[in-house]
Amino acid sequence: MRIAFAFATVGILAQEASAQVPASPNTKLPAVNVMADDDSDAPSKKVKAPAAAQQVSTPAASNSSDSSTTVDSSDIAVSPTGTPEPVDQIGSSVTVITAKEIAAQQRRTLPDVLKMVPGLNIVQTGGPGGQTSVFMRGTNSNHTKILIDGIDVSDPTTPNRTFDLGQMLAMDIERVEVLRGPQSGLYGADALGGVILIYTKRGYGPPKATAMIEGGSFGTFNQAASISGGTNKYNYYFNVSHFRADDIPVTPENLLLPGEQRHSNRYDNWTYSSKVGVDITKDVTVNLVARYTDGTLHYTGDAYDPFTNTSYPAPYQSGSDVDDFYSRSEVVWRTFSNLTNYFGINYSNSHTDNIDHVNLTGNSYYQGDRVKYDWRNVWNLAPGYTLVTGAEHQIEQFDGRQINEVFSGGGSSYEGQRTFAEEWNNGVYTELQAEVIRNLFVAANVRYDDNENFGGHTTWRVAPAYVIESTGTKIKGSIGTGFKAPSLSQRFQDYPAYFFYGNPDLKPEENTGYDVGFEQAIFGGRAQFGATYFRNDITDLIESTYDPTTFVSTYANVGNAKTDGVEAFISADLTKDLRIRADYTYTQATNEDTGGWLLRRPHNKASVSLGWAPTDKLLLTGAVLYYGDSLDINRATFENEILPSFTVVNVAADYKLTDNMSIYGRIDNLFDEHYEIPDGFLATGIGAYGGIRFTN
Repeated sequence: MRIAFAFATVGILAQEASAQVPASPNTKLPAVNVMADDDSDAPSKKVKAPAAAQQVSTPAASNSSDSSTTVDSSDIAVSPTGTPEPVDQIGSSVTVITAKEIAAQQRRTLPDVLKMVPGLNIVQTGGPGGQTSVFMRGTNSNHTKILIDGIDVSDPTTPNRTFDLGQMLAMDIERVEVLRGPQSGLYGADALGGVILIYTKRGYGPPKATAMIEGGSFGTFNQAASISGGTNKYNYYFNVSHFRADDIPVTPENLLLPGEQRHSNRYDNWTYSSKVGVDITKDVTVNLVARYTDGTLHYTGDAYDPFTNTSYPAPYQSGSDVDDFYSRSEVVWRTFSNLTNYFGINYSNSHTDNIDHVNLTGNSYYQGDRVKYDWRNVWNLAPGYTLVTGAEHQIEQFDGRQINEVFSGGGSSYEGQRTFAEEWNNGVYTELQAEVIRNLFVAANVRYDDNENFGGHTTWRVAPAYVIESTGTKIKGSIGTGFKAPSLSQRFQDYPAYFFYGNPDLKPEENTGYDVGFEQAIFGGRAQFGATYFRNDITDLIESTYDPTTFVSTYANVGNAKTDGVEAFISADLTKDLRIRADYTYTQATNEDTGGWLLRRPHNKASVSLGWAPTDKLLLTGAVLYYGDSLDINRATFENEILPSFTVVNVAADYKLTDNMSIYGRIDNLFDEHYEIPDGFLATGIGAYGGIRFTN
């Protein structure tokens, strides 16, 4: 099963409690005292910002009931520095997506939320629940670190140690931040290409209850319900979400053998999440976060013909059951007026059962555990100067069992092969945020990681931004390093039946990357445009190698790659009721050893989103997404081929019947565009959905 998945992933509102933490950041900035105009040495007041970071197409006048329990804070970003900062003072390239935008577009899964983000390419094997990878600025699918409420959710048991984005529902997401460029100076291993941080909703204000139910194409039937609230002493949020789609056509009919019937995919996901914060005293706050996902996917796998060296869709379905649990416990201790300490414990458990109902050798069972203890200190040294320091200790475990066919005498039998491995990693880091001179903001960090198996590694990052208030211009840039640690699976897991063995001597993959760009506000800030050039130079890429004399395959640090390109945007408030945004990304991703084009990285990607609120009760949105040609591997022949470009159009409407009830509907893939990404896996065609939402 892991071999099959390897083919599919080639390249592969302020919370009321006074203290906020990485698991639930306070994105409402404190009041700023405006200085005298002649005080040129003092820290600057908050300036008018171009909106490059704000992935917003929803008019400010819109009033969707689905976002009534959230706070719209798209002008603040937490991920670049680990503390809430205005986006106009940030030199890094970051995109902020709030719950309001997710609700307006009626996105139900994380892959759908991310598809419009510049610099990202989302690849999903078919429809909902299919294996989903993200390629950021042309880097590999395992070069992006994913955090949910401050918890590293990568699966220690997968060969690439990645998180399957297809397993995350979007009903309880408060905000998503996509931070592009190498970020290991603050986030450590795996942030070679960038970081995606997801924050779930939290409670505030009087008790609230929400519920929604919807249905539509492909046997879709979704529900969600939540209760939340908070005072100046505590806050709480509890949510349950259910997503079901039981008729998803994924296998192209031209791949089926003569007379073979196509079986549609079926996906079912139950997700439970909670977030609680309590002020124990005026100086001590306790925050608790927990999330559990139970996802089941029935899909058509591949059968292999050794005589023709080709594969074809299996005549039966296989199953994958995923049980993920994540939690964070945190104590926040405020000492004096300018010093805050955070003490946290993260725990993650990923359990996956892959079931092949005919071929027992396709069965596998994996469990990955990770425990991390962390401390972070935020010290406001002086106006305009903040020092962040931290330390971490992490223990990661891999426990896997696969079924192999053993031949003896005149027959064969099946036996389980177990792999167990673990390692620890220690990390320390420091970061200085400073307004060096008026309107010149700089964030610089450095980090040292010490790993049990591959030793020490130092990374760093510097990101300046300069704002010219008189012209509404921001000039920004960043440069830094990143690394991707070899996974436990790559080092210690063997597949004897396939003559494939892990390599315990692997080194980390490394990257040096930079970007430089500008953002410009025009028409009094009603419109903005900008562009950013980026580049990554990646060395020691881990690739599989084959020895023709021994027929043995393994992993080795033999690859080098370069990615560069441009991200550009334009955004405008045409009226107070009508907003439009367009993004374009050009990416050149090259294998430096062969000069070839890297897989699944289109040169061109563009998107346009529009939001219109013609009345206080009605919100209309539309989105157009274009993906250019890309290189892929043919699912049947394993040969390289070019996937053609495609364009998808989505539209949605939300109407507020009363203060407590709304009806809504959407049409995805309005013109029924037929395309495959990756090759051999049909994306969903035109689909219509509708539902009703209640809020007290």
